[in-house]
Amino acid sequence: MATDIVLTLTGRDRVGIVEEVTGVLLGLGANVGTSRMTRLGGEFAILSLVSLPEERLGDVAGAFAALQAQGYLVSTSPTEDAGGTHAGWLPFRIEVQGADHEGIVHEVARGLSARGITIESAETRTAPASTSGTPLFFMTAEVLVPPHLPEGEWIADLVESARLANVDVEVVADPAG
Repeated sequence: MATDIVLTLTGRDRVGIVEEVTGVLLGLGANVGTSRMTRLGGEFAILSLVSLPEERLGDVAGAFAALQAQGYLVSTSPTEDAGGTHAGWLPFRIEVQGADHEGIVHEVARGLSARGITIESAETRTAPASTSGTPLFFMTAEVLVPPHLPEGEWIADLVESARLANVDVEVVADPAG
């Protein structure tokens, strides 16, 4: 029987780190499902949902010992079956952009949380503006909205939060969600 874990690994970026991590997982008979892997500064981070044979669960920590000896931080957490937790909730994609400054993610998250909206995933980045070089902030979030919330109300609240944070926001229903 298979079991799922969330695996995180962080450490210095180098060529071959993804190949090495996935090789360790393959050696355990594991399969990488949903994952995010990215370089942040000079560090590399992996966040993966991994399915592996239940009898190999005890072997995971030892399998990453060589990487840990090189300074990589590895952690695993068993998942809980959350099936049906958000059944019937409505998927939306939120796009935020504007001049970069502290607090944007917090303001957006606070506004969503206050309405009981859950963030399923979020990605942020900054990039220089093409003409001025001013740092611009971009955020994309996939959210689930309780079906009882009036769409116009929560979106109006989010737009007002964005205005106060001096950023633009766009909300799109996500039928693929």
